[in-house]
Amino acid sequence: MDNSQDTLLHDKLKEYFGFSSFKGNQEAVIRNVLAGKDTFVLMPTGGGKSLCYQLPALLMDGVAIVISPLIALMKNQVDAMRMFSQHDGIAHFLNSSLNKSAINQVKEDVLAGKTKLLYFAPESLTKEDNISFLRKIKISFYAIDEAHCISEWGHDFRPEYRRIRPIMNDIGRAPLIALTATATPKVQLDIQKNLGMTDAAVFKSSFNRPNLFYEIRPKNDASREIIKYIKQNEGKSGIIYCLSRKKVEELAELLVANGIKALPYHAGMDAATRARNQDAFLMEEADVIVATIAFGMGIDKPDVRYVIHYDIPKSLEGYYQETGRAGRDGGEGRCITFYSYKDIQKLEKFMQGKPIAEQEIGKLLLMETVSYAESSICRRKTLLHYFGEEYTEDNCGSCDNCLHPKPKINVREEMQTMLEALKSIGPKFKMDHLINLLEGKVTAMIKSYEHNENEYFGEGSDHDAKFWGAVVRQALIMGLIDKNIENYGLLSVNEAGEKFIKSPYDVTVTLDHDYDEEGDDDVVTPAGRGGDGAADAELFAMLKDLRKKVAKEHDLPPFVIFQDPSLEDMAIQYPVTIEEMQNITGVGAGKAKKFGAEFVALIKKYVEDKDIIRPQDMVVKSVVNRSGNKIFIIQSIDRKMDFEDIARARNLDFDELLTEIEAIVNSGTRLNINYYIQQVMDDDKADDIYLYFKEDAESDSIDEAMQELGADYSEEEVRLVRIKFLCEQGN
Repeated sequence: MDNSQDTLLHDKLKEYFGFSSFKGNQEAVIRNVLAGKDTFVLMPTGGGKSLCYQLPALLMDGVAIVISPLIALMKNQVDAMRMFSQHDGIAHFLNSSLNKSAINQVKEDVLAGKTKLLYFAPESLTKEDNISFLRKIKISFYAIDEAHCISEWGHDFRPEYRRIRPIMNDIGRAPLIALTATATPKVQLDIQKNLGMTDAAVFKSSFNRPNLFYEIRPKNDASREIIKYIKQNEGKSGIIYCLSRKKVEELAELLVANGIKALPYHAGMDAATRARNQDAFLMEEADVIVATIAFGMGIDKPDVRYVIHYDIPKSLEGYYQETGRAGRDGGEGRCITFYSYKDIQKLEKFMQGKPIAEQEIGKLLLMETVSYAESSICRRKTLLHYFGEEYTEDNCGSCDNCLHPKPKINVREEMQTMLEALKSIGPKFKMDHLINLLEGKVTAMIKSYEHNENEYFGEGSDHDAKFWGAVVRQALIMGLIDKNIENYGLLSVNEAGEKFIKSPYDVTVTLDHDYDEEGDDDVVTPAGRGGDGAADAELFAMLKDLRKKVAKEHDLPPFVIFQDPSLEDMAIQYPVTIEEMQNITGVGAGKAKKFGAEFVALIKKYVEDKDIIRPQDMVVKSVVNRSGNKIFIIQSIDRKMDFEDIARARNLDFDELLTEIEAIVNSGTRLNINYYIQQVMDDDKADDIYLYFKEDAESDSIDEAMQELGADYSEEEVRLVRIKFLCEQGN
């Protein structure tokens, strides 16, 4: 390309888009498109993908056809293009949101040669009258945005994308540019095969976003953590992703109740409200948008400072794309994800109705996510490895695993054992099967392949599955084993692995995180709170002593007065009025009035003596009777309704109902459930359990009670009597 064209490109870049230089691969991509060659672009969010087809479209003869799945994005881009141009006809879209006369206007502009870019949704492209219209015009090239939608291995598969190539052949050949912000090597291959562009020039930018900070937190009291985080980052823009529409609504409501400017966004809302909320976020009338993944596709807000995942996404592509909406201007971008294995199990359940092949793919993508969350390897290294890119730094300095590394252990021998075991069973098995073999677990699959007879069966039984998982992941990252992505993730030892078996060398791994299950309040100790929410150990000890004294006066076990998580929360929040005391975990109005005064007095004196600055703005207000369950349950029990009927009316299972009742009672409301206990168990049994809690119990733990009472008592019976006991003695 000669100098004059070089100058022309830079002049046009400045004239149309106001930039004085190209970013990354943009210029090379644009030259390739101008030369009429097929082009494949992999460029992370924020890298400037759209410019790669917008600029050549303005310079070339004819109309560029842009295929994109997102109506909001098209509108966004068309508006942006019109800003750069003298006349509105320069860019148009044709999709289901237009009426007849609008469609005619578009066609007129195109035929008159005014239009340079014409955007289509893939569904509109298949319509017969659109196809015959496109046959009449000169097409400069086709651009396929979000090209990962073609691959069922991508995170956003759309079957109508599979029909694009045949339709293009039908309309008339022209060069092709396909663009995506997330594609593993497998998806990349899939896209190229499907679009018939296997010999296209591929331009791949680094997927590393150095300004993003990645962090995974255990999902304990996530809503409270989120409120705390937002309050500490007041005025900054953020996105919070939830999996369900219901959670989006609930969380947005909770944030608003706590004085945060937040709005919900999901596909179940009407289009006008959705657009209004999106605009409010773009115009900074709202700081936070709480959304399902329906939000943010092509959202061009450069200063999103944090992306929080309340629920972990279904795939690492999804995670990468959603976190990629933070810090697009190169400034600060924190990506915080709350993780609990329970959520993964929920996602697996959702898949059950789908075809088997799709389920297999879905599960595999999920397991990659689990592996990312639980691994202690640098997050950046894991992510980039997933996208087929090597990250060579030992410490990225901006992820939780690098900033707080876990101790490393040498696994030279174990690595050798694992590789030999894998070699002995051959390349037909996934990671979980290999780990079961090493652990010596007899599963149906182990049996059917007679691997319980294999010499390596149980060879690694002195370590658990988490340990072996870390070893296998380290081997993948080091390139000692291959994972066959064409074939559901089957593992095999490669040449480098063979070499390691023959002459092993020292290898260190960090063991995986062990995230506690969500809401596991029994195990929270004052030291158990990490970071800035740590309980004040001295105050906690004083509160425990006071609780003992008050318990003695009332002749009750201490846990009836306040449970440990409540004392711990007092040692974080420092409540100094009865009203503030009601906001403490597990303390409602009833309990605060009954026992709160002495505790409040102690805390007040302590705060004054020690000159403590209280995190009062951190008190999390709950949304009043959000679910309506609480009132309904209290009224139903007053009317002596059968528990099974109450549960059915509220679409809860029995366990969930008991949990709701326990929460009501723990916060100080008194319920009389004697009628139901008499119905379902005999008096002697109930008396034994009651006596245990009154005389022998050290804590209110159900597990301890079950051990002490023995096998004649079911967990449900113990929980029911504990509720009765707490009501009569504590409330």
